[in-house]
Amino acid sequence: MRSYLTVSGAAALLLLAGAAPATAGDGADRSFTIEDPRITESSGLAASRTHPGIYWTHNDSEDGPYVYAVDSRTGKTVATITMKGVGRPRDVEAISLGPDGNLYVGDIGDNLNGSWDHVWIYRFPEPKRLKDATVRATQFDVKYADGPRNAEALMVHPTTGRVYIASKNEDGGGLYEGPAKLTTGATNVFRRVGEVPWVTDGAFSPDGKELVLRSYFSARGYAFENGRLGADHAVRAPLQRQAESVTYTADGSALMFGSEGERSDVVRVDVRPDAGGGGASPSKQGGGASSSAGGGSGDGTKGGTGTLVGALVLAGIGFLVFMGRRRKTG
Repeated sequence: MRSYLTVSGAAALLLLAGAAPATAGDGADRSFTIEDPRITESSGLAASRTHPGIYWTHNDSEDGPYVYAVDSRTGKTVATITMKGVGRPRDVEAISLGPDGNLYVGDIGDNLNGSWDHVWIYRFPEPKRLKDATVRATQFDVKYADGPRNAEALMVHPTTGRVYIASKNEDGGGLYEGPAKLTTGATNVFRRVGEVPWVTDGAFSPDGKELVLRSYFSARGYAFENGRLGADHAVRAPLQRQAESVTYTADGSALMFGSEGERSDVVRVDVRPDAGGGGASPSKQGGGASSSAGGGSGDGTKGGTGTLVGALVLAGIGFLVFMGRRRKTG
């Protein structure tokens, strides 16, 4: 009886902590661990629009022109894409999927904060079939209107197709807007259009009405209209070993937060479907409990489950009281 009560009590505590898992359909788009031993510095995430449950990622530096397709159901790599037609990548920090069906890879890092007078963006069509392949990518030269800087966040607007970069600076960075269309054979100048905090990655909601920017310890959501930042609010984010990436699920129902390291975690945090900006405001009872080490197999609880969780907690407490009284009278 004591062991039964202990287990029941532990379950009630887990419910109180908001740790009850939610099952995601066929298992896709839930928290997962990247199993591929080659991926040790996952620095960007992009949810596939063609292949449900697939997330594109890449290593930070010294890996070569590679992009990996990881299945969120298993955490295993199902395709490795090798980009040709580009120079040797220096510091790849971000990846985003545009409305044109192309993947945009941001070779935009600069750990010396201004040592390179230009950086690069690579673009190639998202593969229709998931298999290892070599693809020809287009390389774009990029400069900032106000001089070189370090950056780790590249976001393609899902409606206009315009590319944005958020610079990374301890004292606050800037949001930079690219030209209406990127061009080859000339430098693409990105101009500062907003002020942002310390940023390691960002993502637009599928409807483009909200931009989420994350840092090592927090995340914020911004209303986004006519290419400019609006009102902002705190976004729930997990605590991870090295918080590096974020993307929306393809349906906009959740944010997926990634980290660096061997067998790094990608943690799902559900968002409220009734919030502005296409559901970009995280649910107060949202999933994605803090995760600081491996595992990452738990799913986030879905937004709006507060009532259900509360009822289950009360039921668990009532059961404990009942069993306790029964034990005393037995």
